[in-house]
Amino acid sequence: MTGQELQERIAREVDANPDNTLQGRLRYYDHPLIGVAPAADPLFVQMKEADIAGDLFRLPQEWLPGAASVLVYYLPFSREVRSSNYAGSKASMEWLHARFRGEAFSNKLREMLIGLMEAQGEKALAPMLEESMVIDYQRLSSNWSERHAAYAAGLGTFSLNRGMITAKGMAGRFGSMITTLELEPTPRIYEDPFQNCPWMVDGSCGECMDRCPSGAITENGKDKRVCYEYLFVQDPLKKEREPFGYPYSACGKCQTAVPCESRIP
Repeated sequence: MTGQELQERIAREVDANPDNTLQGRLRYYDHPLIGVAPAADPLFVQMKEADIAGDLFRLPQEWLPGAASVLVYYLPFSREVRSSNYAGSKASMEWLHARFRGEAFSNKLREMLIGLMEAQGEKALAPMLEESMVIDYQRLSSNWSERHAAYAAGLGTFSLNRGMITAKGMAGRFGSMITTLELEPTPRIYEDPFQNCPWMVDGSCGECMDRCPSGAITENGKDKRVCYEYLFVQDPLKKEREPFGYPYSACGKCQTAVPCESRIP
């Protein structure tokens, strides 16, 4: 199975699976992007040794012995989800549902991809589904980063707010799978890790700073601790989220109503 075939399979699921909607009404995601990085790409080692992806970060081969490829997909939020989040200082209900129910749909995509690999006699896993996946909320670090995997897989570069700006913008979600199947790598058409962000290139734009309700984003980047405190401690959507069982608040203001929302500015 090729990367193109996998992208078409993911796209069919996004188009036809009712789990990509809220009771058939609100569509969470539009057509995906996918990228592939070799599991042995030196960039993963650099990310680990330089503590770029966090000191807990595990290499693909540490997740899956014999790993050959890392496949990463990007699911852009639909226009309806994105535009719903323009107004106000708190996230919209549409954004809240897309954040958590949309991620549940993405988990099904991860499981589907693993099944496709195993049907070909290959091994595969998605770190986000593994019991050994660790998110350390004290250090705000984890042993796998789908954003950094996306950078390695040629899908985009980082921004001032530390999100990823892809060819379809940054308002969306990433997913990834590690497999022993050797897939053709996606070329990285950038050299600088912040190449797609105007602020990081020449100091222009910076609109995400004004959009952030917590003040976590400044000229120096994003303070992850301030963002965490806003979502988990202040928990501005506590009353709205609790009836649905969502674990914490969502936001996404820095990803919407900004030039990089759905494209490279």
